[in-house]
Amino acid sequence: MADEIRETRERYRFFLPIQTRWNDNDTYGHVNNGVYYEYFDTAVNRFLVDEGGLDIHTAPCIGLVVESMCRYHAAVSYPEALQAGLRVGHLGRSSVRYEVGIFRRGEDAAAADGHFIHVFVDRETNRPHPIPAEIRSALERLKV
Repeated sequence: MADEIRETRERYRFFLPIQTRWNDNDTYGHVNNGVYYEYFDTAVNRFLVDEGGLDIHTAPCIGLVVESMCRYHAAVSYPEALQAGLRVGHLGRSSVRYEVGIFRRGEDAAAADGHFIHVFVDRETNRPHPIPAEIRSALERLKV
């Protein structure tokens, strides 16, 4: 578990409920480290679909993850109701750095926090593409 200062709720702009699942636990009885990346991905993509109008099946421009990182501060396990806090740390022409905190219900300090970076690309060519206007507008609301 990391010794750094833990992120707190007030630093995030959007929250998504996350319910741990039975198969999230590893043999040690807590959520496996790799599952946190699934939580991050779920929070970001749910925001993009609900707030940014992303059609994951037909959008001509999609986001590909090019970097990710997670710091673990406190173990969580099944069954726990969590929340993923989301903010934007950097918004470029075709890339965005999402910063995510995982919180237990009612707790102010993050159990884990990290980031991942999307580069938006043309679905057909995989070449960088400017972030679509509707998505950019939604992401602007999450900037810190």
